Amino acid sequence: MRICFLGILFFISNALLSQEKYPKDVFQSPLDIPLVLAGTFGELRSNHFHAGIDIKTQRRQGLPVYSIADGTVTRIKVSHWGYGKALYVAHPSGHTSVYAHLQKYGPKIEEYVKKAQYDKQSFEIELFPDYGELKVEKGDIIAYTGNSGSSSGPHLHFEIRNSLTEKPTNPLLYGYKVRDATNPSLIGLFAYPLSENAVVNQSAEKIQLNYSKQADGSFLADKVYATGTIGFGINSFDRQDLAANKNGVFSVKQLVNGKVYSEYDFETFSFAETRYINTLIDYSHFGKFKQRIQKTFKEPSNRLSIYNELHNDGKIPIEEGLSYTVELHISDYEDNETRLIIPVEGKKEEIKILKRDNTTENFVIASKPNNYDIGAAKVYFPANTFYEDFYINLEKGSDTVTIHDNSIAAHRNFTISFDASPYSSSERKQMFIARLDDKNNPKYQRTYKRDNSFTTRTRIFGKYTLAKDTVPPTVQPRNFKGKQWLSNYSYLSLKIEDDISGIYSYRATLNGEWILMEYEPKLNTITYNFDDNILDETQCDLKVVVTDNVGNTTTFEQTFFRK
Repeated sequence: MRICFLGILFFISNALLSQEKYPKDVFQSPLDIPLVLAGTFGELRSNHFHAGIDIKTQRRQGLPVYSIADGTVTRIKVSHWGYGKALYVAHPSGHTSVYAHLQKYGPKIEEYVKKAQYDKQSFEIELFPDYGELKVEKGDIIAYTGNSGSSSGPHLHFEIRNSLTEKPTNPLLYGYKVRDATNPSLIGLFAYPLSENAVVNQSAEKIQLNYSKQADGSFLADKVYATGTIGFGINSFDRQDLAANKNGVFSVKQLVNGKVYSEYDFETFSFAETRYINTLIDYSHFGKFKQRIQKTFKEPSNRLSIYNELHNDGKIPIEEGLSYTVELHISDYEDNETRLIIPVEGKKEEIKILKRDNTTENFVIASKPNNYDIGAAKVYFPANTFYEDFYINLEKGSDTVTIHDNSIAAHRNFTISFDASPYSSSERKQMFIARLDDKNNPKYQRTYKRDNSFTTRTRIFGKYTLAKDTVPPTVQPRNFKGKQWLSNYSYLSLKIEDDISGIYSYRATLNGEWILMEYEPKLNTITYNFDDNILDETQCDLKVVVTDNVGNTTTFEQTFFRK
């Protein structure tokens, strides 16, 4: 590991001394099909910005993935969720390319990974090859596209990172061409009264504004009447040619009477800051409507580095009797631009929509730790769990508690503890902390048990209770039967499910030897590839043991034959 780190550091240092920031003629395409995007860099996702581009693979899996330049493999990770099968390659330019949601790796890398999986007896694995151990050349087939991990459809997730800082950068900066002649779409405009006595169109609360398209293609909002300090927010997306996907925009600029008040773009960001996306968007609106409004002003808790220019944090002080012209420029990477004009007049009006009173008996000071006893449970919020102070709604119950709602984002994990002493030791073994969904179905939360105390850590508000799972997982063969000859089969597949607490682990053996079963949790399947060739006996005794998250176990045994 030390050899690998020092080698990469030397590699990077030399590269940074001699290379331009975004070389446009160094990297080839990772695929040999036209680049059509299902997702753009910096796109707004749940609790994070998208760190790469998602390249469509024509609804297919198994397309060859090419190394974009000479380099060495520095990291390989196989996960049930997240990036699924992912590959990291460091290049002499000081960049690292990342390829994710893969079906499998190229032959040399696949052999390296499978050996490690069999040595560890685990499908999930993370490897850091020594520097130079797995060298690749530009154009080498290093993997094949897939749909592994949290992917919702076949595609290649592709990133280019700075090898030294590990910050992802927009891959389109490196000369990759994506057909795009379409302006971003504007689907919502909102105004925010920000100061103590601010009012917009007779409202002390956020208000949606009307606008219309003009002959020149720009948009003009209805005149806004306001006093105090205000801000604006937009709901928008971008479409590239040849695709219907609603992707993220590249940049947003706000001008007031010709002066830039805020401007940000998605050239790069750091993974350490990505969760602050919840301060860029109107999180309360997202929690209620599942729509992401991007604010053109910066909140005090916003620590994002994406801003190129800020004046007064993008907030606009409106004085009575004065007029203002606010311009919003929304652009994609190809500089296609949507322009919106918002005329604002400083005018006092009668308030018809009062500020909502969210007062409860509990007030959270974000910078301090907060402890609450809510009957059946206790909840602990460490300092800086939240972005701002707020009144929290806590509902006590004898067995179920409610911790606020999804209008507030948590930046850090908080702790929920239940007292399980009313239950017997045998009952406690099958119990867990559950979050209840909208239909009151229990969703397993990773539960830490210490005597009578059950604890979980989460960032999600909602209803929590203690639930019980007495039903073991189910295991069913998908493509074979007992005593069957499988000489012409290339793989074995089984379906494993657990409807309450969920699958915790699975283990499979053939004639007592551990075999690699690839788990696809989206389909609830485990699959063994006969190419692994771990035995040469005619009679094969398969044993699969599946355990759920509270320890209920199912053992499936079946005999088949193979020449």
